[in-house]
Amino acid sequence: MLDPDEFYDEYGGELDNRLPNRPISSLRSIQHLYGRLYTLATAGGGEYAAYLTPDQANDLIGAEESLIVVRVDLSGGQPSLDADDPVRVTQYTEDRVQQVAHCNYNAARGIDHSVTHRSGRNSDPEKLARYACERLTRWATDDVVRGVADDHPDGDVIHGLAAVGDEESNLDRIRAAVRAELGGSTTALLTVQVRREAGADYQWPGEVSVFNEAMRARKLSKLVSKGQATNSAGEATDLISGERTRTVGTAEDPLNYFLGKQMEKFPGLDPDEAWRSHPISEDGAVTLMNAEEFVDACSYRTFNADVYCLPYFLGRPTAEETHLLYSALYQVTEAEDMGPVQEFYDRFGKDDNDFDGRLRFYVAAVMKHQMSRFDVYGETLNGRLHYPTEVGKRHEQVTGSWVFDDDHESNAERTPPMPSYEEWPLTDPSSPEYSLHERIASGDYLYRTFPFTDEDTDATIDDERIDVHVSILAGDPVPRSQLVSVYVERLLGRDGEDVPELLIVSQFAQLCALESAGLVTADDTPGSAVIDGPNYDTMQPDTARPDGGTAALGRTEKLESFIDQTDGLNNPERRGAFLIGALVGQVGTYQQAYHDRSTTVIDQYPIKSMTKTRVKRITQEVLDKDVVYSRESAKKGLNINSTMYREITDGIVETMAKRDPETWEVSTDDLRFYYALGVTYGMNDRSTNKQDENDADDTSETNE
Repeated sequence: MLDPDEFYDEYGGELDNRLPNRPISSLRSIQHLYGRLYTLATAGGGEYAAYLTPDQANDLIGAEESLIVVRVDLSGGQPSLDADDPVRVTQYTEDRVQQVAHCNYNAARGIDHSVTHRSGRNSDPEKLARYACERLTRWATDDVVRGVADDHPDGDVIHGLAAVGDEESNLDRIRAAVRAELGGSTTALLTVQVRREAGADYQWPGEVSVFNEAMRARKLSKLVSKGQATNSAGEATDLISGERTRTVGTAEDPLNYFLGKQMEKFPGLDPDEAWRSHPISEDGAVTLMNAEEFVDACSYRTFNADVYCLPYFLGRPTAEETHLLYSALYQVTEAEDMGPVQEFYDRFGKDDNDFDGRLRFYVAAVMKHQMSRFDVYGETLNGRLHYPTEVGKRHEQVTGSWVFDDDHESNAERTPPMPSYEEWPLTDPSSPEYSLHERIASGDYLYRTFPFTDEDTDATIDDERIDVHVSILAGDPVPRSQLVSVYVERLLGRDGEDVPELLIVSQFAQLCALESAGLVTADDTPGSAVIDGPNYDTMQPDTARPDGGTAALGRTEKLESFIDQTDGLNNPERRGAFLIGALVGQVGTYQQAYHDRSTTVIDQYPIKSMTKTRVKRITQEVLDKDVVYSRESAKKGLNINSTMYREITDGIVETMAKRDPETWEVSTDDLRFYYALGVTYGMNDRSTNKQDENDADDTSETNE
């Protein structure tokens, strides 16, 4: 395959003339463009280039004994093997790629479409001798090949090969010559050369038009009789070019979207009439097949499915854009771990250069049940670099704000609402593993927060991970309830009863980032409003000191600031669940610190225990414990307030007084998610009881 510089040198001045003149508007047109670029880069721009598969023998170039040639002399009255040199064993080289005109056919017991055939790996001389004979006895006598020969002006060339193969003595000479020339087992291309005039040079298959026509016909024959179709072809308008031409209905493509075997996916499909509903020109169908290398390179495995991200430019790409596209596709093909989204981001995304918004990605999640049966679980033509880039930026803004712990050290004067650790990259923007953009594009972003599934279980049509992943890449907002539901499913699916603080924080940061990027709707009704998301300051809000400086927020101000700036907590019922969780987290932490309790209220009231029917009872029990510990703390001189954590208990009482929890409209998933967030908030509060005293002083001054 030509590298990008070689490609530009070869085609730079004429790319406009070699590409379709219609705008990119469908998956098929993207695949056709890929196939055309791949053909130009490997087989050139000749009439039969789309049918050739030179890359199928790249590994043989330069290898010893890699090309076995049967030489047939057609210049006399009777076709015969060359009298002196019936078989040549030589080296397959770059300058012979076009000459041998190889067209591979991926069939276990089949022969290649071209007269040139590739052997199996390390075939022994006996097997190679048989393959050499089959160039005359099997390929030249194939029904499709003979049909071409009968109608072609040079058809006698193929008939001559068959005539030579009819003589057993000729076959014995070929077998003997192969055994004599070979030093042992090898992998090779086997082909023929013909001499048509006395004294003329022998010609390779690529130099003889009837060989090319026969090769083309054999390959096309597989496109009209595939699966349950016997002859799916007819005159129709080509889906790609828009021209009236002979079309085939069972064209292969790298994603296997339209197959005769998948009749259950297309009710009423008659495979023989498929050319009417899915017409692709013969040359176009073959070009689609050539897209496989680039299409496969632009895919990755995640969530037990294959996700394809195929870059393209809206409209008809210019020559410059086409060269950039080829360069990126080439790089993705050559690199082992480079995804297409990341490759384009590295090239253009950092400078926000999105070609005036014309760069797009076709995105699809595909489950491959069998080689010929694929299911598509989500697709869009509107994938853009902008969306994963924006989510990454928003996520870093959230985790870099005052809401997250940025020094990982206990600090009695200033404890942010949420913890973060470098080992949990979704909680720490400085994590060195790799960029958030790459995590988002690869699916790892959701893998860390969404429910796990059995490794042996295939993804399903309602797999939330695939649905949300494709939505992020496409910029399609998802309902907030959908995200909260899967977050809670992951939390409840864990082993053990401990509170997964960093998982909860990762989910919370992700929810905030998706909301801020405009990718979350308030509910799942059509046209539901998109949530703006929080806009946390990068620095924690400060309070004024008498000396003119500033002091870190006390617990009350911190709680009020967090609630005011967090969108989900503007709902009083979610806020109530959060405050209950925060009190459980703080009381449980107190029990551990001052009573060395192995089982605390945190353990007594796990996330799964939080339901609307239990809210009132759990709340009352935790409030009672808080009162007991407050009195105990006051006796020890640790606290002068009548109630510890008063900033929280006051909020709980106010919420309960407005509406009985059993009548709350918030979903159980919402209740549990914000309860879990509250527990994490309470457990992360490392401030001492002295802050209760500060809060009391502030309250007294206010009352005065």
